[in-house]
Order: sequence, then structure tokens, then C-alpha cells
Amino acid sequence: MAYNNFTLNSVKDLFKLKVKDAPFCETLPPAEPSPEMASILAEWFPIAQAARTEKALSEMLVSPILLEARKLAHRQVQLFSGEEFDVDRDRGLNGFCDFLFSRSESRLTIDAPVLMIVEAKRGELESGLGQCVAEMVAAQIYNQQQEQPISVIYGSVTSGKLWQFLKLEANTVTVDLATYPAMPVQKVLGILKWMLVQ
Repeated sequence: MAYNNFTLNSVKDLFKLKVKDAPFCETLPPAEPSPEMASILAEWFPIAQAARTEKALSEMLVSPILLEARKLAHRQVQLFSGEEFDVDRDRGLNGFCDFLFSRSESRLTIDAPVLMIVEAKRGELESGLGQCVAEMVAAQIYNQQQEQPISVIYGSVTSGKLWQFLKLEANTVTVDLATYPAMPVQKVLGILKWMLVQ
């Protein structure tokens, strides 16, 4: 088993999680992108809408938005892409994360605390919730193992065009059922920035 084999129900049952839906992002303030980022998104967004693979979607839309969020967080976090994140193979907490933010001092190693997981999914966002939650649980365990626990792990599932946000506090997963469009990007950037500086 690996992260991508989890459904929301299976991860909930295996790790004895409570899952609730409640808005927690709607009142967060937007953040303005740099002029360079605004230009990149204006050019790439129409092209990315025709992306046929998660890889293309990640490269054209998700990565630039996440890098801009890192910049807005004053580069106090590191962004890792496509990294293997094996935490507990026996319980299926192994495999690759599309994107992971941590407070690592170096870009060479993932160090605790891991703050946020982002999964890029082509198609329905709901199909990525189980995988994202499993990776969030892994981040929580990893932080505890490294003696760097934090109270909240954030997550997001995105199609590139739409973003949905989650948080894990102790054994409770809260899913904000609202989906936020990538364009205009200010709202998504504001949410990501807020999550990264908490």
C-alpha cells in the first residue's frame, strides 16, 4: 500500500480520524502576486487548461503558484516537489508527494516540521482527498518522530484550476468544502501564504 491507494474512508478508518466539513478559508485575506507571476499565469493558464497529465498541470500552474506563495512567506519555508516521503511503510505511509512544504534550512533534505502537503489531481478533487490526508498524517507522525511537532498540518488538493483546502489537528481532519479558483490567483495565494506563516 502507498499514499495513492488511500480513499478518505480508508485513511479515516485506519488512523481513527474524525472527518468534518467546515469553512476555514473563506475569510482569509487575498494576497497580490508579483507582476512577473501575474504575467506568467496570464500566459500559461489558457495553455494549462488543456493539460492532459498531472505532471503538465503541476509544471504549468501548481508549481508557479506554490513558488509565489513561498516568496510571499518571505522564503522561510522550503518547497519540495515529487519527493519520496516514506514514514511508515507498514501502514502504507510511503510513496511520493506531489508537493511538500517544510521549515527545512536546506533545499537538499526534508526536515521537520513539515507544514503542508499539496496533491495535484487531474479531474475530480474528491479523488485526491484520501491521498492528501494520508500524507498529512505521515507529516504529523514524521514531525513527532523528529521531535518537532506542530499543532496543525495543512493540505490542499488541486486540479490547477480549482483548489480545495484541509487541515489536520490531532486526529481531526477539517475539509473546507468550498473550491477556490486559481484565477484570479489572489485568493488562493492568500490562503497558501496564511497556511505557510502560521
